[in-house]
Amino acid sequence: MRLLGYTRVSTASQDAQLQLDALVDSGVQKRDVFADVTSGSRTAIERPGMKRLLDYAESGDTVVVWRIDRLGRSLIDVLNTVNLMRDKGVKIKSLSDGIDPETTSGRLMLGMLATLAEYERELITERVNAGIAAAKQSGTRFGRPPVDPAVIAEKLGVSDGLCRGSVLRKDHDDRHDVRCDGRNHWDRCERGFGSEAAQPAG
Repeated sequence: MRLLGYTRVSTASQDAQLQLDALVDSGVQKRDVFADVTSGSRTAIERPGMKRLLDYAESGDTVVVWRIDRLGRSLIDVLNTVNLMRDKGVKIKSLSDGIDPETTSGRLMLGMLATLAEYERELITERVNAGIAAAKQSGTRFGRPPVDPAVIAEKLGVSDGLCRGSVLRKDHDDRHDVRCDGRNHWDRCERGFGSEAAQPAG
């Protein structure tokens, strides 16, 4: 079993020495400490140091952190990170929070974190649904806005009644120019198609 450490600070001006000293005092070797200098807006799995840690850790290892919030930007992010490690058979130990999976109280704390994270997810869902309902009542329309054909015609350059395009014949790779009228209806090819109607390339 190996002890692996992880530290995180938000900016380069902040010093992770306090975290590093605590990890070393707990028995983690400096060479086994993974570090990130990144803002809390990035989820744990988006951080390069955490990615390397997850790739390096093996079943039976224990990841030690100074405080549990070093693992994620929110309670949900922390729990997601903990679950990723537990799925690999990796244990989590938080020095300041007293979270140690080897103890009954530590396992209780992890269980409480899971419950609180689920509660936070439900609150987020409720707030989102309430916001959508309020917006609909005030007349806000969701989804893609309706398209004005005149605007599309103008953007495609067909408002003058003539556009140039190309279609690919099915039987060979020759491309042929085609015409379309102002209503955006495709007409016959100028050359090479005979009596077949040309269709715009998909």
